[in-house]
Amino acid sequence: MAISVRLKIMSFLQYFIWGSWLVTLGSYMIKTLNFSGASVGMVYSTKGIAAIIMPGLIGIIADRWLRADRAYLLCHLVGAGALFYAAQVDSPELMFWVMLVNALAFMPTIALSNTISYSCLAQAGLDTVTHFPPIRVYGTLGFIAAMWSINLLGLELSNLQLYIACGSSLLLVGYSLTLPAIPVAGKGDSQQKKSVWQAFVLFKKPRMAVFFVFAMLLGAVLQITNIFGSPFLHDFAKDPAFSDSFVVKYPSILLSVSQMSEVFFILTIPYFLKRFGIKTVMLMSMIAWMLRFALFAWGDPSATGVVLLLMSMIVYGCAFDFFNISGSVFVEQEVSADIRASAQGLFMTMVNGVGAWVGSLLSGMAVDYFSLDGVKDWQTIWLVFAAYSLALAVVFYFCFRFKHQPEKMATAPAGH
Repeated sequence: MAISVRLKIMSFLQYFIWGSWLVTLGSYMIKTLNFSGASVGMVYSTKGIAAIIMPGLIGIIADRWLRADRAYLLCHLVGAGALFYAAQVDSPELMFWVMLVNALAFMPTIALSNTISYSCLAQAGLDTVTHFPPIRVYGTLGFIAAMWSINLLGLELSNLQLYIACGSSLLLVGYSLTLPAIPVAGKGDSQQKKSVWQAFVLFKKPRMAVFFVFAMLLGAVLQITNIFGSPFLHDFAKDPAFSDSFVVKYPSILLSVSQMSEVFFILTIPYFLKRFGIKTVMLMSMIAWMLRFALFAWGDPSATGVVLLLMSMIVYGCAFDFFNISGSVFVEQEVSADIRASAQGLFMTMVNGVGAWVGSLLSGMAVDYFSLDGVKDWQTIWLVFAAYSLALAVVFYFCFRFKHQPEKMATAPAGH
């Protein structure tokens, strides 16, 4: 079986696990377990806390001591156990700790899956800018398949979503045994030790420091839509005019249009990165995030409003891919192969670590602040987030110094 096909299967299962609960767990906790917005934000902040600690740490281990494919397997095994237990929890405090264990195990696997893909592609002599995005598309397809499964089975407000995620994790554990061996860089001399820590001193380079800071700030934006997109759509059920609408009955299917949009935009990444460079691509992402939230603010299940909701789902693909996937490829191009795992772990730490933690906590507090007697002022909430995204774009334009060289990107070997 071709290496690209094997990596596509891994990517599909990787994100099927996440898609089984990431978008719908907030609705389950709010509607079924009666958690407050702040409590839901705290639970979701666990992946931020974990991503601050674990991807960089596991990245170093994968660079020096333990094969990345074996680290990947062990992490998913622990995550499966935590998901199984989480399905039985009904208190905010215990849910926080159990999902923290899951996050500590799962978050490193995102960077590790990238590392495994980049390493296998390099071994096969394939260009990562051209071949990685199509592999990552299958992760998006896995996420969509999971969302549709949970929605069509009527499990959005049920703990069964967590059991499905657990079963998927165990399946990936078994599949991980078939992945190609990823050689470690070694653990010998002082020069090797120095190279490993270079991933953490990338902040000494002004361009990389600014890039990582804005990756963190965009990571905060991503958490807002992950946590509260589904509860927002579920709340339309309170309006008798919309209680029987498609939006209320199938919110995950509507939200999955966002992931479908990802499939298209992922495939455009090689063109946009080579043609315009990372600065322009990141600016496109920030503007798309602003549109995502602004369209949410005025969207509803009415004939006109549902068009706005659909447009919001479509621009999400650009918003997510043009900073998350493009950012990962940019980091791969900027660092040497001997710190590949560490650098990808650092990027993941900034996006899904610090950014996710801050975004989860502040968005939860914002939702509670703009709520009165349990009724959330969603329009104001989304407009506040839209203004934040626009402000990021303006500041990033003036702060990030980057001269795009299309010919260099087209000829640079992977990992250098």
